[in-house]
Amino acid sequence: MSACLLCGCTRSAALFRTSDRLFGTTTEEFAVVRCGECGLLRLDPPPAPEKLSRYYPADYWFSPDQTAAGRLEEAYRRLVLRDHVRFVDRALRSTRAAGPLLDVGCGGGLFLRLMRSRGFRAVGLDFSAQAAALAWRRQGVPAVCAVLERSPFRPASLAGLTMFHVLEHLYDPRAYLLAARELLAPDGRLVVQVPNAACWQFRFLGHAWNGIDVPRHVTDFRAADLERLLAACGFAIVRRKYFSLRDNPAGLASSLAPGLDPMARRVRKRVESAGTRLAKDLVYLALAAAAVPFAAAEAACRAGSTIMIEARRP
Repeated sequence: MSACLLCGCTRSAALFRTSDRLFGTTTEEFAVVRCGECGLLRLDPPPAPEKLSRYYPADYWFSPDQTAAGRLEEAYRRLVLRDHVRFVDRALRSTRAAGPLLDVGCGGGLFLRLMRSRGFRAVGLDFSAQAAALAWRRQGVPAVCAVLERSPFRPASLAGLTMFHVLEHLYDPRAYLLAARELLAPDGRLVVQVPNAACWQFRFLGHAWNGIDVPRHVTDFRAADLERLLAACGFAIVRRKYFSLRDNPAGLASSLAPGLDPMARRVRKRVESAGTRLAKDLVYLALAAAAVPFAAAEAACRAGSTIMIEARRP
């Protein structure tokens, strides 16, 4: 039985067992438990490190092709990423720190390209060499393959550091946050985003909620859990945001209809004609659009399905 990341307690209560509902990389079931002391949710036991790579498809990031469906997907992602871009833009313009922005878990690099188009120096870091190469090749942005604790950047050299949907995947997210603090210049800004296990979607859908993403999510944070972890790692909270146009409506759409999720269909290598792919993408887009009012309502009540936090290195 593993110990809780936040409080070290080994007592827990089982919530449910489930498998990889989205990508179907395994039929093995995993237990999601709630800490008996602080209430943090986690996989117990977590996947063994030597097995973890099996649950991450080789193309676990966005890589548009030149079909009509691919162009539609990229246009959609550019639109919905504006939330992230605006949030980070404001954070960087409010700091006195100098240096580039580092996006950890940069994937295909589209966010970096959008930040660079606004005049920011921005570089990426990803555990996957394929993802880092794709960011260079497709988006024209510099990216390195590394883990944050052993990155090639100098201490106190960054004005900003972003981690979108990274911490929930890590065995030791505290190590990444401490490394981030070391790399940020004084008054540098950290922006992190994770699924929010205190959201309405999880309350209503339970194990079918896309934010659980078993077995890739080792820890399922609530907003309060994330704030507690950030404070323990020496960060001061600046802002919170419970709505993401990219993640909250689409997360609900994927929870309700995982078979329509474009990335899941690609990962599962579904054989589809160009017309079928485009039609399914349009249906998925319509479902995500229909989910916007609900996603906005839960976010207005501070129960959005993601939490994005800007924190400052004092």
